[in-house]
Amino acid sequence: MDVDIWAWVGGTQRELHEAGNTGLAMALGDVPGQALEGRYAQLDVVAPAVAEQAEALGLPWLELFVRYWHLLGRVGDRANGAVALGDAADLVEYARRDDVRECPSAPGAVEVLAIAQANTDGPGYAEERLAALGAALDGVEPDSLAFSGLTTQYVAALLDAGRPEEAVTYAEAAVERLGQAGREASWELGAEAARALLAAGRGEDALTALQSATGFKPDDPVAKGRREALLASLIQGTIGRMDGAFEALPDLDVVGDHPRDWVEWSRAVSLLAGSGSIANTWQLGRVLQQWIAYFETTGGHRARFELALAAGHLAVARQGIWQARLLADKAEAALADLRSTEGLPERIAALRAAADGAAELPPPGGPDELVALFDAADGQSADPERWVGWLAPRSGPDLEVTRRHTTTLGFLGYASVGADIYWKAIAEDGDPAAAGEEDIAYLTGLLIEAGQDDRVEQLAARLPASGSHLALARLYRARERWAETAAEAEAAVAAHETAEGRRLWSVATQHLGDSAAAAEILRPMLDSEEAEEEDIWRLIVVATAAEDWATVHAASARLNLPVQTKEGPIDEQWHLMRAVLPAPDGGRREVLSLRTGPATARLAVPQPRGMEYNAGDVIVFDPSPLEPIPEDPKAQEDFVIPFAGVTMLRPGGFTSWFFDGVAPTEHEWTEFNEVLAERGWPMWVYSDETYGVTSPATGERLPGVFGWIAVPPTVEPAELDAVLDDATEQWTHPITWVDLAREVGVEVERHERIAKEYGL
Repeated sequence: MDVDIWAWVGGTQRELHEAGNTGLAMALGDVPGQALEGRYAQLDVVAPAVAEQAEALGLPWLELFVRYWHLLGRVGDRANGAVALGDAADLVEYARRDDVRECPSAPGAVEVLAIAQANTDGPGYAEERLAALGAALDGVEPDSLAFSGLTTQYVAALLDAGRPEEAVTYAEAAVERLGQAGREASWELGAEAARALLAAGRGEDALTALQSATGFKPDDPVAKGRREALLASLIQGTIGRMDGAFEALPDLDVVGDHPRDWVEWSRAVSLLAGSGSIANTWQLGRVLQQWIAYFETTGGHRARFELALAAGHLAVARQGIWQARLLADKAEAALADLRSTEGLPERIAALRAAADGAAELPPPGGPDELVALFDAADGQSADPERWVGWLAPRSGPDLEVTRRHTTTLGFLGYASVGADIYWKAIAEDGDPAAAGEEDIAYLTGLLIEAGQDDRVEQLAARLPASGSHLALARLYRARERWAETAAEAEAAVAAHETAEGRRLWSVATQHLGDSAAAAEILRPMLDSEEAEEEDIWRLIVVATAAEDWATVHAASARLNLPVQTKEGPIDEQWHLMRAVLPAPDGGRREVLSLRTGPATARLAVPQPRGMEYNAGDVIVFDPSPLEPIPEDPKAQEDFVIPFAGVTMLRPGGFTSWFFDGVAPTEHEWTEFNEVLAERGWPMWVYSDETYGVTSPATGERLPGVFGWIAVPPTVEPAELDAVLDDATEQWTHPITWVDLAREVGVEVERHERIAKEYGL
């Protein structure tokens, strides 16, 4: 059975709507967008929930569809490897069930497993991928939507198997078969064909193939521009066209959030750095180290190996010898997780030889001068990578050097290396109980960053009571174990009063839901010389949430805030802001609001039904801006600062009602807005200029408008219905408010007829 997957999705959505499963219908339509657009926080919440509902409703096709897109979001742009293998294999088994195998999403299960295996160890899984993909392609014709995706992965597997010429032939044959079927190859298939040509040593042909594929429709339209530019840069760099490679290379801020691009980007950058076309800096090394750490957590074993080798050779080129040797160690550690290691030990040996043969830069002064020179170095222009090499010989025995050496290692992404050195100096060669508070704080931070929790606990066991409890509180705070954080921080403060102890105790108590206690814990900071501005702002937040207005006023006075109210609740008109609040789908939602005090705001925009907040609600927010204020005075005029919402303070009790229809004239719309504004009923249009409806008389497409109107609890639905009726009765085209009409029981059939006639 050959079913158009998107037609099936549309039909399933309609069925779910008709059955009253509106939320499930909406989520079904949005899941592919979440996967392709990188809205992973939403995807990781919504997809499992939808799959669970689908299972409960006995809708196996729907469950397969959602699980497929969730996995594609993980193994695609996020390039999850070993951590996704089990789920991908489970999906393949699920797709073989009798009630699922005819689903148009079923071949996609083989595709995502192949991608997960490629992410884990492409060459190691190459033959297994070819067998599974070949079986899946057997009987799949070019007119099937599954053909291009499976074929693209088959070509990629041939490349990983070391058969580039065969990959070229296979890709060209697939494109020809698609053409004969009246179909066009996907851009992804065209790009894989270009990679095959490049691997076969036909760089000019690869560039031509990529240029020819640029008009192909991409399976992932969001990523196409970025990935096409990156591949163009790599091809041109490989064939020596460095100017073109430099121009095409996407900036780091473009690829930085897309792990599947990182290995290819590092290859292109290595070529450009080797030719002198771009600067080879310590910042580049730091980024590559962060990427290696990412693949260590996601099981991208081949990627972490390739990045370690690339980063190692770049480090040698800029005389970061110590780092090159550590990267060779990282590459060697990856071998244990790879199925195929052919030729890899030799590549590691070549990196080690390059490091051994490179000359290290001489330090800027004698051994006794290094600490002073380090402290005097310009933080903007100093090269931390070089300082690690210069400090290393005296790190360990010399504690002053050790502090600077190990913390700089941590800054560059080598926290575990720094932690080992510092641990030996403080805990093995010395007595932690006799160490200074600063050393214990630095060491604890490095151990936590390195994930050496057991060592933190060992350290704590050897410290005096206050230091012991404080070290454990830091650990539990980092791991978000709030009850334990609160208990240890409280014990630390009881043993010895410190600002850090109170901060940790208060933060943990707030997370445990007791804002009043959190404020009580922080209140002594008002009179403390150790208090920082951030402490006072945090006190304002928790005291506001607890409605402890006396403390809010006292803290505001210390910060010289322009509070006009002298006592009691603060409800003033400060400025507009964007409140960033959680959405039901796991994402974030920005709501235009009026700031009413140091940490309070009243939401100004009506929200759709099903939200936990609405216009008129007063919230507590964190006064730390989520975005920097623009420096340009003109840009500042239109900039509305975003702040993160913390908790609800007082619900306004407003109820939202949906309206939809043909957009009225400008005059009609102005009068309509005035009618609502006079009554204090907020309204917000959620449609944009692309929204249109169909005229039942002519069939022409007309500009449409839809949105929500919110009314306070004192307004009955019948009153809103009457006002809307009066305000819109003279409009050329009617608008409809079906849900409100049903609630009131007035002219329900008329509103339903309007919705049907205009295709709303």
